[in-house]
Amino acid sequence: MAGISTAQISSVLLLIFVSLSFSEARDHLVGGKSGAWKVPASDAESLNHWAEKSRFNIGDSLVWEYDGSKDSVLQVTKRDYVTCNTSKPIETYTGGSTKVKLPHSGPYYFISGANGNCEKGQKVIVVVISERRGNLKISPAPSPTESEGPAVAPAPASGAGSLSGGFLAVVLGAMLVAV
Repeated sequence: MAGISTAQISSVLLLIFVSLSFSEARDHLVGGKSGAWKVPASDAESLNHWAEKSRFNIGDSLVWEYDGSKDSVLQVTKRDYVTCNTSKPIETYTGGSTKVKLPHSGPYYFISGANGNCEKGQKVIVVVISERRGNLKISPAPSPTESEGPAVAPAPASGAGSLSGGFLAVVLGAMLVAV
């Protein structure tokens, strides 16, 4: 059996580099655009609709851009999210440009710190998915009667996302056998 060629080593290194790029942390501009942190004009403009369509992974960050002289971002508990209680936030973010890292899986609740804005719909729930044993696991979404938060959309069949270790092993093995 011959030794491993330079082409094989290059192919393996390229595959590893590409696979790591799929699992890099990303910054998500809240609402998908600057200035989206505002009272929605209608239910269709709710930031929860944006959050439902987005995939958030451990290590990603949320980025808010807003008028810091008029508003702030409060990270709150589920109860305070539902009741729009601004008196005991977990964290308070001010200044108009806020970046919040998402270090663990599960739901994160954010409301506006401006008086009355949360009650008018300026709030968002972001659900961070977890990766276990190389496969993406998403818990079922609560029914609308259990929570006002967004449903978690299933992972797309293709596109961005983390590659499992099993998949990498199969591809690497196929490459080495083929050459």
